[in-house]
Formats: sequence, structure tokens, C-alpha cells
Amino acid sequence: MSILVWAILVVAFVIIEIATVQLVSIWLAAGALVTMICCYFFHPTVLGQLVIFLITSALFLAFTFPMLKKMRGKGHVSTNAELDVGKSATVIEDINQDAGTGRVTINGVDWSAVSASGEAIRKGSVVTVTKVQGAKLFVELKK
Repeated sequence: MSILVWAILVVAFVIIEIATVQLVSIWLAAGALVTMICCYFFHPTVLGQLVIFLITSALFLAFTFPMLKKMRGKGHVSTNAELDVGKSATVIEDINQDAGTGRVTINGVDWSAVSASGEAIRKGSVVTVTKVQGAKLFVELKK
């Protein structure tokens, strides 16, 4: 393999990265760049080039992925709605998916509600919140 092949791979991996914007191939682009530089100065065999590529790509991934994971976690903004999961709520409007109705109150707050199992639930029933999705609570009859 030649310097030109590694240069083409660097460009290809960068284009893939730009297209996906998910940090999928940036480590491969960096590994191909290091391999290209090594080919220019040291002229390793094809097997040597592949080993350099694999090792440097793996090292870039190993050293940067933990930092990336920390940075991604900082972007999560909790709405505290998850805190309502498992709590009891009172149905203030019949929950009926066919009719598109359903409201509950929890901690004095009125929420739109859907039955998690799909069954109709009568007004006045006590339910348990199983999931929060946007401004809608998924509930089931309290057992």
C-alpha cells in the first residue's frame, strides 16, 4: 500500500465522519493519517502498515472515548419528570385510547395520560405511572 492509498482513506474516513456526525470513523481517519506519515518516513511492509493502522486507531479510540462519554453525559438536562415514575396518580378524565381521552393528576399537576396496557381506565381510579414521554404519562391500574 502506498502513501496515496492512506491519503485516500484519510479523506474517505473524514467524509464519512462529516456525513454521520457521530464520531464513528474519526479514529480510523487518525489511524490512517499516522500510517500515511509512517509510510512516508519509514516505508513499512503492507503487514506493518496494517498493524500501525490498527494499533493507532485502537489507541485513539481508547484514549478519547472515555472523554467523549463524559462530555455526552453533560448535555443531558433532567426535567425531573422521571421522578414521577412509580408514583400514584388519580384519573380525572376517563383514559380511553380509542376516544383519545385521558388525564390524571399527580402532586397537584394535571397530566395527559395513556394506559400502558391499552385498557380503558375509569375516572376516579388510582393508577401507577410507568413511563413519562414528553408531556404524557403512561399509567396502569394500581394493584
